[in-house]
Amino acid sequence: MPAFLLPLTRTVTYTRWLHLLVGALFAVVVGFVYPGLNGDHPHQWLLLPLVPVPVLALAALVPATRLAEGVQAQVMLLPGRHARHREADAAPAVAAAPSASWGDRGRTALWLVLRLEVGLLVAFGSVQLPGLTIALLTSAAGGDGGGTGPVPAVAGHHWWYALLAPLPLAVLAVSVVALGGLMTAAARRLLGPSPAERLAALEERTERLLEHNRLARELHDSIGHALTVAVVQAGAARAAGSPEFTDRALAAVEETGRHALEDLERVLRLLREDSGRRAADRPTLTDAGRLLESARASGAAVTCEVTGSAADVPGPVSREGYRIVQEALTNALRHGGPSVRMTVRIAVSERQVELEVRNPVGSGASGREAATGQGGTAGRGLRGIRERAALLGGSAETGPCADGWRVRARLPFDHVG
Repeated sequence: MPAFLLPLTRTVTYTRWLHLLVGALFAVVVGFVYPGLNGDHPHQWLLLPLVPVPVLALAALVPATRLAEGVQAQVMLLPGRHARHREADAAPAVAAAPSASWGDRGRTALWLVLRLEVGLLVAFGSVQLPGLTIALLTSAAGGDGGGTGPVPAVAGHHWWYALLAPLPLAVLAVSVVALGGLMTAAARRLLGPSPAERLAALEERTERLLEHNRLARELHDSIGHALTVAVVQAGAARAAGSPEFTDRALAAVEETGRHALEDLERVLRLLREDSGRRAADRPTLTDAGRLLESARASGAAVTCEVTGSAADVPGPVSREGYRIVQEALTNALRHGGPSVRMTVRIAVSERQVELEVRNPVGSGASGREAATGQGGTAGRGLRGIRERAALLGGSAETGPCADGWRVRARLPFDHVG
């Protein structure tokens, strides 16, 4: 099909045509009320573009007018979600919201007037141009060439009038496509989101992305820790060959897996619904003991030093601190093996909590990966530790130290309301 005919195959072309015609209906209704249109005084039709303007200006002062016009524009001017031909650039989108400022009301008034004038032009052409085609065909066949009512008159009877008959329809088609595109562009400009609405939408999108990133870190830390403990426990039990040790290892795997399933269900519940989030369900530093017991059950030698009371740490800091300790222990188990020695320090002061996890670095491939922080998922986990600390206004350091590998984070309380 020729490219110039493609717009005629799009549904949005005809919905835009209808949208333009609807814009002229109000003028016709107003015109019949005042000044009272009739065919005896054609000059009165010239008042149609002028008489409704004050009424439209008053209507634009009502906040809901912008909402109604925005909904109509979205439905009738823009291609649908499942349209075969999507527009390359549909931004800025048309807003469907009440007027929130005088600027919104002014743009709405300008939109209403523009819709009125263009709608009248399209309505006039939609009546006159098909009528002209009919008159040309009638005259070419030797009949009456019109001249009554809205049908324009055609003088004479010539056969070649039939060759001119398609031209008015072509003009109408081009006008509808061009004016429909013009009104769509005007709708995006006049009914598009205001700067305040764009900022609110950007903040909402940013909050949503931050929430998704947080949930992704939750899954990474919780599930990664559970799988690491399970793998280490299974390997240690097989190497030990002791039924008693195997029972302890299976119990540790069961307990760790149960907590991981609880975390997974909580995260999935948050993904399914945006309301009713219960941050209190997340583990805190007061629950760090189960992380240490899980690591010890795998054969690791864990020494823990706690200064201050973990119960005094604010909820958001305590929850993120728990995940930082969890990821640091997981990283140590993954690269150090089941017999790794770890030192955990939790220091709570009046203004911050400091977390530190140390473990020696082996000489094998795993040790080299741990030293660079690039081994498998460890790179993502250590990056997640730094991100968690940064979101709370703190800092995190991960890297080699004098006696091996160290993860240290400082989480202040100042940024917590």
